[in-house]
Amino acid sequence: MQAKSQLSLCGSKLSLSSARDLTRLIVFSPSIANKVGIQKEMALPHGGEKSTELLNAQAHVWNHIFNFINSMSLKCAVQLGILDIIHKHGKPMTLTELVKTFPMNKAKAQSVPRLMRILIHLGFFMKAKISKGEEETGYWITPASRLLLKDEHLSVAPFLLAMLDPVLTKPWYHLSAWFENENSTPFDTAHGRMLWEHAGQEPRLNFYIHKYDLFST
Repeated sequence: MQAKSQLSLCGSKLSLSSARDLTRLIVFSPSIANKVGIQKEMALPHGGEKSTELLNAQAHVWNHIFNFINSMSLKCAVQLGILDIIHKHGKPMTLTELVKTFPMNKAKAQSVPRLMRILIHLGFFMKAKISKGEEETGYWITPASRLLLKDEHLSVAPFLLAMLDPVLTKPWYHLSAWFENENSTPFDTAHGRMLWEHAGQEPRLNFYIHKYDLFST
């Protein structure tokens, strides 16, 4: 017998179609479900502990499959300056205020709360009351997000953007091919030449290497 196909979001029930609409910004998965408070009841054979074990195993696998969404969402927030916009506002910012200030195509405003939902559950934003005595809440920064502010003395935002730049993430997509070929590094496999040679032709990579002393020994 199959379990009912439904979702629970903060105590309310959603249909699967509603969940898909809610998460158009990203691929819906148990990993994201856990982060945004959504739990899906799956169709599993009766078996008590075995069913629970299978659910936990699938959640573990899916969590790793979709783990890249965390870093990409954070990169997006840094690139768009969301953290700095809210910080400069000086107090919690409502969704309406954020969208008005947001450097974006306004037709995509419905995706902003979906992105913010992920970042809240990652601990980079929080919901807080706009002011004392008011019930309205807005987005506010956390200690972790302060380290990603543009003007913060200890900001690691440039380092984040460097490490998540395609020129440095691309080698990871070629890891299995590297194990099978004669190249000395995955970088060589991905870009067709050694890192230092590529840096001579790619100013962005050359900047990262010298700015962050990436490969010193």
